[in-house]
Amino acid sequence: MNPIIKNLESQYTTRKLPEMNPGDTVKVFVRIIEGNKERVQAFEGTIIKEHGSGINKTITVRKVFQGVGVERVFLVYSPRIEKINVLRRGDVRRSKLYYLRERSGKATRIKEKIEKR
Repeated sequence: MNPIIKNLESQYTTRKLPEMNPGDTVKVFVRIIEGNKERVQAFEGTIIKEHGSGINKTITVRKVFQGVGVERVFLVYSPRIEKINVLRRGDVRRSKLYYLRERSGKATRIKEKIEKR
């Protein structure tokens, strides 16, 4: 990678983020502007995909709301994202969890990763 681009990107990737992987349940706090007011909205769901690296890294978060699956793609280093909390660590064997789209109810459960001390 070009050192000039790397230097430029490093200015924007200074924010400390938690370690996130597909299968983790996260709560993403996003700034939303409605008219002339700004508020923070939380989006809680499971990470089904990570894409890109550096400043272009995105995560796709999926949740089921009123029986309808909702997926949202977040640019991790966007100024619109206030913070990301990892609520549960998922124990999965693949990097893209697209199979969750076809499943519903208890079939979408993901085992929790047990961390060693």
